[in-house]
Amino acid sequence: MKCLPWKRFLKKNTCNMNLHTLLKKHQHNFHPLFTPDLTPENTLLMDFSIHNGEVKKIDFRNVAQLNSFVFSSIESNGKSYGYGGYLEDREVYRRSSVFDTIAGGSRSIHLGTDVWTPAGKPVHSPLDARVHSFNNNDNYGDYGPTIILAHQLENVEFFTLYGHLTLESLHGVRQGMQLKKGDKFCEVGDFPVNGDWPPHLHFQVIADMKGQKGDFFGVSSKEEIDAFKNLCPDPSVFFTRLQQAL
Repeated sequence: MKCLPWKRFLKKNTCNMNLHTLLKKHQHNFHPLFTPDLTPENTLLMDFSIHNGEVKKIDFRNVAQLNSFVFSSIESNGKSYGYGGYLEDREVYRRSSVFDTIAGGSRSIHLGTDVWTPAGKPVHSPLDARVHSFNNNDNYGDYGPTIILAHQLENVEFFTLYGHLTLESLHGVRQGMQLKKGDKFCEVGDFPVNGDWPPHLHFQVIADMKGQKGDFFGVSSKEEIDAFKNLCPDPSVFFTRLQQAL
């Protein structure tokens, strides 16, 4: 989530315009990220956009209050997971300077999907993979412990990012390590270790890492959203059983 020179970063956008189509073609072969899988019956669709009046009542600097809002909402609706966030314009990112731009503005458009679930929940690789990179991005409001996997489909390489993990998730991980589809390789972290957020997984699809390692933009400015939509397609394709409710 570092502040990088936006124009230079996006100048040569070489990502595959058809990545989302390719992922949809193979989605029936993806292993669920969580067990049990997310379904309309067990998952609450959550709205953290600037248009949700309830969210505006929250003091985003108070992680305990935000945590209470998230999990009381999930429990009161009789669900096990909360889900949502792709391309949401979120007020919450104004809580941290991590999301400031070089030009002095702010980034607020979420480029991944969040799955809100209790800390310690195991996460599984959706496909065969190798560990591309990992890091503990330990700034306030950042990803915290992060793992990025590389995958191939039909000779097309792409990446999936897993943020807000436990510190233990980084133990024994090494660059180039091979994973099989369905392998449990990390766990959802708790605050403050996970970047000081309520427990959840930030899951993001990335077509081109642009030379980055262990970190990648998870939030875009409004001015750059078109370029980032191409670079980071909709992750909902990895939640097949939930798609009917989206």
